[in-house]
Amino acid sequence: MDSSTRHDETDHVLVSRFIRTHDEATFRALYCRHTPALYPLALRLAGSSEAEAQDAIQDTWIRACKTLSAFEWRSSLRTWLTGILINRLREMSREFRRRNEEELPEETFNPLNIQQGERIDLEQAIARLPSGYRYVLILHDVEGYTHEEIGARLEISVGTSKSQLHHARRVLREMFSEVRQQ
Repeated sequence: MDSSTRHDETDHVLVSRFIRTHDEATFRALYCRHTPALYPLALRLAGSSEAEAQDAIQDTWIRACKTLSAFEWRSSLRTWLTGILINRLREMSREFRRRNEEELPEETFNPLNIQQGERIDLEQAIARLPSGYRYVLILHDVEGYTHEEIGARLEISVGTSKSQLHHARRVLREMFSEVRQQ
């Protein structure tokens, strides 16, 4: 039996127990198994905002606990939780944009406002990307999702996913090129 099969069996046991008992120890076991993988994704998708990532993780678990009995195991529990997390972060991003109507649309975003002598690392550069670029880049290049999976998860076409990835990589190259030239 491989480790993913054992992992899924353990998730089944914990989920079944949680649905029956709603006890804190079982929830804590599920939380400790999956949050260490969810948090870095949340942090990257939230543009390195720790507060936003923590809020999204909390909301993900609240939503998951409410709907866990309806989970059909067509994917792993972690994949299901990741979907909830991505959806919650997208909702938070839309809420932020609605509250900040004066924000420039993503099409006119210019991430190349790097100050003379400023050092930039990859995480900072990714955090500066528009959310659409950032989501596709992280899901594809970091998490390993296909464009088809990204399209389904983000409710965009495969072509849009490919285009956003292309633009994200181009913007990152430009950022690092500008930093090297300073």
